[in-house]
Amino acid sequence: MSKYEVFSGILSNNASLNPDFYNWNRVKLRYCDGASFAGDSKFQNETSLIYFRGQKIWEAIILDLLPKGLGSAREALLSGCSAGGLASFLHCDNFTNYLPKNASVKCLGDAGFFLDEKDISLNHTMRTFYTNLVSLQGVEQNLDTNCTSSLNTPQLCFFPQYALKFITTPFFILNTAYDTFQFHNILVPNSADPDGHWNRCKQDLAACDASQIETLQGFRRDMLLALRGFLKYSESGGMFINSCFAHCQSESQDTWFGVDAPRIHNKTIAEAVGDWYFSRRVSKEIDCAYPCDSTCHNLIPSTQVPDKNQSLLKRQSASLKLLQILGCLVAF
Repeated sequence: MSKYEVFSGILSNNASLNPDFYNWNRVKLRYCDGASFAGDSKFQNETSLIYFRGQKIWEAIILDLLPKGLGSAREALLSGCSAGGLASFLHCDNFTNYLPKNASVKCLGDAGFFLDEKDISLNHTMRTFYTNLVSLQGVEQNLDTNCTSSLNTPQLCFFPQYALKFITTPFFILNTAYDTFQFHNILVPNSADPDGHWNRCKQDLAACDASQIETLQGFRRDMLLALRGFLKYSESGGMFINSCFAHCQSESQDTWFGVDAPRIHNKTIAEAVGDWYFSRRVSKEIDCAYPCDSTCHNLIPSTQVPDKNQSLLKRQSASLKLLQILGCLVAF
């Protein structure tokens, strides 16, 4: 909650660093509710009373922005990173409903495509966490009803892979196939590796043995399988699925746009997103498998992520970004 934030990458106002969106009005929503702006409940025991009001925070922010210019936007992009990327999936169609019918409204989820994947001990660590989170914060009531009515376990609609086909607003998925947060917390959480066999691999890819690399390749295959329908059938969708070890790429200038930025088919993330948003060309890019991509920065965390799933989403530097084109009533 620092007072000042550096707006870089997709939020930069420098045309040479952010050629397609540099002159847009930009709003950054601070994230603090722990359920991607989707909770609406209270929890009480003998000592505590806790209110979870992410959904109401989301609604209040949008209603505050509408008379300041958002309500007359001609073009808008809702984006976010990590838990903010998940929020983009969860709130995309709702965001569209607030804006004028003739506006071009689209959404982008960066590092928010969290997989419903078993960990290396064959437990559904992330599914259990999400199910408990949805229950604690009363999230189910705010999930897409078409999705929840289609599943025997409606809480699973908190996972983008189940909700995606019900999103009608054009959507762009930006994710690495070897997302480091998912690697450390979904595929190999500390609870699944109590003896630390994966510790060196987590900190240094060169230390991963052949079996560990194959496990990581399996995770990539499952991510691409979960995206297969979107790739094949979504005419308005876009994607950039690279083979880097990173988490969040749209807000960092190094990974968004630059001479040494990651590329797929010689296209940067900024170029891929711009091509998609402005309908210049079809923009669905999928990288070859690790280690073929020499443009990756492979941002491996220097320390391991703590084994405290209860604070999983709160630990992310997960901001939800709202972008509105220049020319509306107020410059944010």
